[in-house]
Amino acid sequence: MPARILQSSELSRPCPAEQFAFRSTDELEPLAGLIAQPRAVAAVEFGVDIQRDGYHIFAFGPPGTGKRTFVRQFLEARAAREPAPDDWCYVNNFEQPHRPRALRLPAGRARAFREDMERLVEEVGRALPAAFEAEDYRRQRRLLQEQLEAVQKQAFEKLQREAHARQIEVAQTPVGVAFAPTRQGALLSSEEAQKLSEQERREIESRMEELEHRAQQIFEEAPRAQRTVQKQIDELKRRTAERAIESLLAELRAKYADLPPVVEYLEAVKADLVRNRAELLRLQRQQKEGEEATPRAPLPSVVTEPAVLRAYRVNVLVDHDPRGGAPVIYEDDPNYERVIGRVEHLAHLGALLSDFNLIKPGALHRANGGYLILEAAKLLLYPFLWDALKHALRAREVRIESPWQAIGLISTVSLEPEPIPLRLKVVLLGSPLLYYLLSQFDADFCELFKVAAEFAELMDRTPENEHTYVRLIATLCRKEGLRRFDRAAVARVIEYGSRLAGDQQKLSAEMRSVADVLREADYWAGRNGRPDVTPADVERAIETRLYRSDRIRELIQEAIRRGTLLIDTDGAVVGQVNGLAVVPFGEFLFGKPTRITARTALGAGEVIDIEREVKLGGATHSKGVLILAGFFAGRYARDVPLSLSASLVFEQSYSDVAGDSASLAELCALLSAIADAPIQQALAVTGSVNQHGRVQAIGGVNEKIEGFFDTCRIAGLSGRQGVIIPNANVQHLMLRRDVIEAVAAGRFRAYAVETVDQAIELLTGLPAGEPDAAGRYPPESLNGRVQSRLEELARKRQQYLPAPPAAAARRNAAE
Repeated sequence: MPARILQSSELSRPCPAEQFAFRSTDELEPLAGLIAQPRAVAAVEFGVDIQRDGYHIFAFGPPGTGKRTFVRQFLEARAAREPAPDDWCYVNNFEQPHRPRALRLPAGRARAFREDMERLVEEVGRALPAAFEAEDYRRQRRLLQEQLEAVQKQAFEKLQREAHARQIEVAQTPVGVAFAPTRQGALLSSEEAQKLSEQERREIESRMEELEHRAQQIFEEAPRAQRTVQKQIDELKRRTAERAIESLLAELRAKYADLPPVVEYLEAVKADLVRNRAELLRLQRQQKEGEEATPRAPLPSVVTEPAVLRAYRVNVLVDHDPRGGAPVIYEDDPNYERVIGRVEHLAHLGALLSDFNLIKPGALHRANGGYLILEAAKLLLYPFLWDALKHALRAREVRIESPWQAIGLISTVSLEPEPIPLRLKVVLLGSPLLYYLLSQFDADFCELFKVAAEFAELMDRTPENEHTYVRLIATLCRKEGLRRFDRAAVARVIEYGSRLAGDQQKLSAEMRSVADVLREADYWAGRNGRPDVTPADVERAIETRLYRSDRIRELIQEAIRRGTLLIDTDGAVVGQVNGLAVVPFGEFLFGKPTRITARTALGAGEVIDIEREVKLGGATHSKGVLILAGFFAGRYARDVPLSLSASLVFEQSYSDVAGDSASLAELCALLSAIADAPIQQALAVTGSVNQHGRVQAIGGVNEKIEGFFDTCRIAGLSGRQGVIIPNANVQHLMLRRDVIEAVAAGRFRAYAVETVDQAIELLTGLPAGEPDAAGRYPPESLNGRVQSRLEELARKRQQYLPAPPAAAARRNAAE
């Protein structure tokens, strides 16, 4: 069966504008939801609905398929119907300040609680001085002071009475008590003291020593009494402060009576305020008297505000609008602190200062009770973040600590905030490769992200999906304020969608490129002064997108035109064929012809792939070359040894060669070299081949055909030039219009083949031949010439092999 010549109608699948009933996109209803992704939509719905541990979602697919947009829109719509989660705040732990307490409050109440506490501190600052200046406190304090003075006076009077009984006078001095002798109630003068006898002096000294001992006993009793009175004074101060604070706290206690942890915290605040009453009063006096200096430059409150006041603040970590629904947080640039949270420090006078007010939330805190969306690739770039996220999801709590603390590299005392319970759904966005790598190498991943939502890059090109595509175009036009597209322009966009898919039966679900074409077509319509977008504008947008990206392609074509890269498009050469390759430059792909040559000689059945030998050939390409050896052995060497040594090379190739799409061209080059049959250089070949000689489909068929067409157009289209492609790839053809027009005019040809025999007949002009019952091919057929040449090589090889020992002995005996 000969190769099939393709008609121009087979080279693309047009979209007739007449099939649409509308005149422009203004007449169409907008599209709600995601197009042609039923599997991904069902997976996301399931992952969100199931409330079990480990059922977090990994959404993956090629870029531009709308996974990020769909996930956000779906979660936001779902979250709007869900109740707002609780607020969370950190407060001081008065018993262990390095371990701040976490308080949970109903949605919307954390901010009010913070304001209430700020107001409480202000009111306490006013109430305490007033309480200690009140007449009742002063009266009680005065009574206690008088009681203390009375105790001191009684002790001194008692000492005086005992001293007078011993004719000793007692006097108080700045350094204590002094004693002096008296006679008849009057102090002895110095002259009288000198006239005293020795015995009188000893008696006076003895009385004074007794009195000093007695004074010591009396004054030892006085401090105990003083301490008792002082305790009463301190208790008075405590009760006074407690009454002043209690009157202020009573209202708060009633307001938050439904929240026992808050009430418990208020009791701790009350106790600490009473304990710090002296410091609070001192601060009020400083403020009143203006003793506190105003700083020259603005400083943060952690530096300027007294620590005793900051201790009563409330650090609202997350707060929610009670009517706002559940949160949906998308963290575009995740790092450890943005996801887990952090404790900030401020440098002041050579020291790092921090307290519970400097605890900052992460995305996990903000998304708690809702949904968190993260980019998986970015997540894995930051050290320790992936492990920290997994730990939080497993433990169902988020603990704020530095990564160095988490791995034990820092042992200094730091803040250890109380962990916050975690209840949320995490959705990771990534590529298929990343999903499969994590599934393969991270056991925790499969336990935590059990829901895989795969977004397909293609959709069937059915009438229903074409209509959906049309509505999507209309939706994008409305959303971005683009000009309306007439139905012919819409039809051209659908054709472009099939070209992106590389398939007549498919449409691309990669909507980013489609949306870009819509925007650029709108630009060209405006540039040309048209109110509507026409097919010419869409075509201009597609062409200019290619033009902006194809500088390298033009340089390669120029090198071919100038003879720097050797590509023939006319004549016939033995063992030389034009192969076709695809060159990727980012998102831009283009095809280029490449010369493949083969040389053969007597050998041991080896096919040497020069690309592989110099490590420029990929594994798949090397596999394709090895398949050729299997083809030769199965077709030509069933009964004789394959005595061939062949080499294959991509001429002027200086980069890696990947894939097996050149194996058909390589096989044809080998057959040509063995049969000594010239190959027509006007044709180029692409396709892979199996060991039975069947031609298999390859990728990038449109780019490959267009690449050789551009080369032939530079040399001049003769009508003999063309391409040979696998028949299985005909359904993938969505060629440029200039290629289709050239084929329709007979200036370029396209052939579809199913076997290597069909391809080699086209290339050499010789019949391939059919084997007879004995497996022999006609002598003049190409296969017959190959068979004959291989048998000749086998006979020659026998001449160079050493003779067996028995045959050598017989030969020697005969001689």
